[in-house]
Amino acid sequence: MTDVQESPTATPQLDPDKLMSFVFRAVDEVGATLNAGLVVLGDKLGYYQTMADRGPITPTGLAEATDTGEHYAREWLNAQAAGGFVSYDPGTGRYTLPPEQAVAFTDESSPAYLPGLFQIALGTVADSARIVAAARDGAGLGWHEHNADVHHGCERFFRPGYNAHLVADWLPAIGMVDRLNAGARVADIGCGHGSSTVLMAQSFPNSTFVGSDYHPASIEVARQRAAEAGVDDRVSFEVASAQSFPGTGFDLVTTFDALHDMGDPVGAARQVYDALADDGTWMVVEPMAGDRVEENFNPVGRAYYGFSTLLCTPASLSQEVGLAIGTQAGPARIRDITTAAGFSGFRSAAETPFNRVLEVRK
Repeated sequence: MTDVQESPTATPQLDPDKLMSFVFRAVDEVGATLNAGLVVLGDKLGYYQTMADRGPITPTGLAEATDTGEHYAREWLNAQAAGGFVSYDPGTGRYTLPPEQAVAFTDESSPAYLPGLFQIALGTVADSARIVAAARDGAGLGWHEHNADVHHGCERFFRPGYNAHLVADWLPAIGMVDRLNAGARVADIGCGHGSSTVLMAQSFPNSTFVGSDYHPASIEVARQRAAEAGVDDRVSFEVASAQSFPGTGFDLVTTFDALHDMGDPVGAARQVYDALADDGTWMVVEPMAGDRVEENFNPVGRAYYGFSTLLCTPASLSQEVGLAIGTQAGPARIRDITTAAGFSGFRSAAETPFNRVLEVRK
């Protein structure tokens, strides 16, 4: 046998300008990381709402209006101005929340409402030390093991998009509106705090809805949401996994931003297959993703890959099977799962910048 000695790899030539360019980009990344905490702080202390209501304001005025410490208000305003989230007038010493940012940070009815996105991101990062430990041996961390900012932030992030698109666009795209108006039986699995379930119940009073989730605390919140909305006579919530939720003969089964979190999505799909009426439909709403990795190299894909690493993949790994398809699985991978469960109909029915809606039939 002849020994083949590999040539030493040449040391790449360092470009000092590119290095410093990357350093400053990294500084911007650190600022963005810290700003997630600042946005959540501003949301919880009422800073954004006060600025939207009162217009240009000084740090003293913001502190007095929100009954908070002036030093915090001053530094928060300066950080927001440095990041372009608010504007500053040196002549008057006042800070202004532009109208576009006012919508993004204070209008819960807008699909552009952002506080929930920052809240779930901050909550996810807060648990990152536990993910470091889990990654060393390939273990998982369950959804129920995360802090409350993850659970409430998730609801607040996705709910505006559901409010804007679920009834107006997504359900018409899968041809379910007439059936729901007439009266249908619907199961919403992995329902979390029940935003999607309650919204459908409010829009279709002749239909009945059952939401299920394995997380008891989320089901408790979902029941409160249904009672507050006045639909608890037609909506029920149960603690159950996606592989064991009860009932059969459903006209519609829905799964919103949850299939990729499941340890056994194929088992869940088989349970859906058995639970659906022969002419029923499974609507799968998943994060927007392409089938090829490079198709997801964009701002939305970057955020979702981050959530996938720190939140969704660990959640799947914490469950039986632990398939861990990832937040950016793509429609082809979802189709493989539904086909393995026995479904033969599959199509992409609608999409937004953040979600893809898939119609699945027997």
